[in-house]
Amino acid sequence: MKGQNLDYHENSRQYYGDVLEQSSDLKTSACCPAKAPPNWLKNAYARLPDEILAKFYGCGSPLPLDLEGTTVLDLGCGTGRDVFTAAQFVGPNGKVIGVDLLDSQLDVAKRYAPQLTKEFDLPESAIRFAKGPLENLAAFDIEDESVDIVISNCVLNLCPDKSKVLAEIIRVLKPGGELYFSDVFANRRLSTELREDPIFHGECLGGAWYWEDFRRHLAGLNIPDYRIMSRSPLDIEDEEMARRSDGVQFESVTIRAFKLDSLEDRCEDYGQTVIYGGSVPSAPRIFELDPSHRFEKGRPDRVCGNSAAMIQETRFAKHFKVVGDRNEHFGLFDCAPQSSEQSESGSCC
Repeated sequence: MKGQNLDYHENSRQYYGDVLEQSSDLKTSACCPAKAPPNWLKNAYARLPDEILAKFYGCGSPLPLDLEGTTVLDLGCGTGRDVFTAAQFVGPNGKVIGVDLLDSQLDVAKRYAPQLTKEFDLPESAIRFAKGPLENLAAFDIEDESVDIVISNCVLNLCPDKSKVLAEIIRVLKPGGELYFSDVFANRRLSTELREDPIFHGECLGGAWYWEDFRRHLAGLNIPDYRIMSRSPLDIEDEEMARRSDGVQFESVTIRAFKLDSLEDRCEDYGQTVIYGGSVPSAPRIFELDPSHRFEKGRPDRVCGNSAAMIQETRFAKHFKVVGDRNEHFGLFDCAPQSSEQSESGSCC
């Protein structure tokens, strides 16, 4: 839903350029990591300068596994923490592009880019930064179906036109490409008063996604199934903000969604099984498609048609053996069907 009076772009510039100097200045936990990152990311963060980490605002660790050789686009990259982290995994044949609206954030990222590119033994072309709003990625010469993975860390909520940003993401993703992002979600649509409040917006609350609107946006882009990777309630430490938003439940959520034409809006049973080969870097024993789908090396697992597609039709295909196809249908997969209470999970599984 668009802001009516508040200029979201200008408020973002002022709040993150003038009001805040580092992440500890925030009034809530919305733009702070919800939980400790996995060890494989901790080690990568440890290689980054303190200034990049101190001035970075995010609510999760939205970096999926298996990035070798991919093109990654970071929307709202800030000081570049996730760009420089992803660069350590894409390798010399991959590329990472960071886009942000704020000079103050990009100046930090660009200052460290030559040093870190050299330290990570990457070509100069491996890391690129661009400035501007996220609603028009063509302005940064990002072509149709040119990106393998789009990531974002507590930034899409700041955008005035989320539907346009999502449409741009789907445009630039390759078939089988992935959107993997962390952001703030709410259990209801916020009042105009809260949506237009510059502090609520700057603290990543005013533009929080309402679950059903998010689901509808994705469904309209032919993505009827997405997966929640993690979720955690947010603390509003400021008493006045807590009072004004009483009754609204805010969460920090990490979500993955794939650009696949074969996805259905329910989990259908085609008698398929998958066997994980254990070859994904940093996941030698167990690969997690989502918390409900954790595949142990060598063990056959029954999956619905959507989960099979998320493996067989993406970069993960080389790590799995998929048994069965969609030639025979056995009805709904044996998990609870979606209801209005369950629909925010993205899938019935």
